[in-house]
Order: sequence, then C-alpha cells, then structure tokens
Amino acid sequence: MMMLIDCSGCRTPLQLPHGAPCIRCAICGAVTHIAPAPPAEPNRGAVQPAPGWAPPPPPVHGRKRAVVCGISYRYSRHELKGCINDAKCMRHLLMTRFNFPDDSIIMLNEEQTDPYKIPTKHNIRMAMYWLVQGCQPGDSLVFHYSGHGSQQRNYSGDEVDGFDETLCPLDFETQGMILDDEINTALVRPLPHGVKLHALIDACHSGTALDLPYLCRMNRSGQYVWEDHRPRSGVWKGTSGGEAISFSGCDDDQTSADTSVSSRSTPQQFIAVMSMCYSLNYEASLFKGLLADHLFMQFLVYYLFDQVCFGLLQPTVVHSI
Repeated sequence: MMMLIDCSGCRTPLQLPHGAPCIRCAICGAVTHIAPAPPAEPNRGAVQPAPGWAPPPPPVHGRKRAVVCGISYRYSRHELKGCINDAKCMRHLLMTRFNFPDDSIIMLNEEQTDPYKIPTKHNIRMAMYWLVQGCQPGDSLVFHYSGHGSQQRNYSGDEVDGFDETLCPLDFETQGMILDDEINTALVRPLPHGVKLHALIDACHSGTALDLPYLCRMNRSGQYVWEDHRPRSGVWKGTSGGEAISFSGCDDDQTSADTSVSSRSTPQQFIAVMSMCYSLNYEASLFKGLLADHLFMQFLVYYLFDQVCFGLLQPTVVHSI
C-alpha cells in the first residue's frame, strides 16, 4: 500500500512505498521525511472486513525459469573479458543452489552453437517474452544480463533525467539497442499476482534498466532512501500484481569497470564464495529487510567476489523495486 505525499522541495506529488521512512524526489533531489503514524485507537463499533477478501497467497512452490545472457563482443573494439564466465557461473548457481532445472534456463552467449541462442537483439527479445509467457502464481523468474549498457536521449518525456537506459546486444551497431521501455513492457508489466522476478543487470548505466517506478538507493553502510521514478505522464511502469526486483551494478550515470581476472574464475570458486551468504543472511536485518530473499544475498556476495576482490565495487549500489 502506497502513501501519497508532496515533495518538501518542489511540491511534486510522490508515492511512498510501504514502511519507508523517507523518499527522495527524482526531480529536485529533496528528501522528504515522514513522521511515524500515531497508534490507532481501538474502535469497538467498527465493522470488521469479511475474511477472505484479500487475494489468496501464491503457492509455496512454482515453476522456475531463467534467462542468462553474457556477451563478450569478441573480436571487436567493445570486447569484454568476463561476461560469458559470469553467465556460466550464474547458471551454475541457479542449478546447484536454487534447483532450477537445466531445461528451464535459456543461456545466451557467443559460444552457443544454436543460432537462436546467440545474444542478438531478436534472440534477447524472444527470450524475455519466453521468460514471462504463461507464468502463474508461485513462479520464480530470473533475468541476468552481463554486457555493455548505454544511454540515449529520450524525447517522450517519461524519463526524469531525460535519458533512456539501454542494453547492447551483440548486433547493436546494426540492429540498435534494447531500451528500458521495451524491457519494462516485456518483463515487468505482464507479471501477475504471486509471480516474482529477479533481474540482475551487470552493465554500465543500468540503475533503472527495467524502468521500475521506485528505486531504493543504498550506500555501503546500509543506509538507504527511496526515490519516486514514476513518469510525470502518469503511465504505470509497475507490474500487474506481481513483484519485480532489479539489482544493478551501476547508477544511470555510472560506468562499470571490466577485468580479465574474473574471466579466469571457476564455478567452484564462485560457489565457494556464494556459500558465505548463509552465514551473512543472519545479518539481513541490518539492511532493513531488503535482503530477506536468499537470492538477494547470493547476488551481493557475487558482487563482493567479482568486484570487491579486484577493487571494482562502485560507491553506490542501486536496487530498483
């Protein structure tokens, strides 16, 4: 349930996510703090709602699907060294720690012999549509992308900063990039009640790559603030009742560092570092509940392994919800 408030700086209407003590306006940058609500007085004469009015809870166990994309842009001036290895490690993680069936994961990279699994613009689009097609309550979906990201000028007025964030498929120089608007339409908008999507975007300029309506910005000490990123046009960028969470390696105006060292890591080393999450998960309360999901913790340890160990951690980690 959202609370409607006015920005303390520019008076723009903002919606505060449930439980958030403050929110930052993406237009003027002002932070508006919310006073705690007084305890409700008991009303013995009030009519209580009939039981069963809320949507039924989703099944505990549902189907699992994942799209894992790693692009190295080999033999080009855009070449990256670690992206395919990152994708292989993520696939290994999903299968060994989260019991994703092998046939429920679509792997896109240049090493594939199947032409439909090369990470072209068309194939990435088709994989995104496959990921959400026919999803039901209880299903768990994962979209992982490791490759180049960019920005381009937005002329429709639905971006606060005036730029669309983009993913760069293997053939982006001839076929163009995949805009955040398209990613939102393909992956976010169709999600029904009870379906959860985790998107893990390891690319430059990826802070709002899914174009989600709210963004939670957290620093290294665990302090965080919500930002309202809904377009001023009023177009809804959220789900159809489901839950979408995106972890991004960079803010919209940041670039990622790339290293050849990570390209030599093995799935066994990757999983060994991942296992730390189970002890760290006991400290999840330090992050105000944002890390209660085990996959969140796994992904943060992934970044510790891939970036902290090699001095590449960005000063700000962006979580879009």
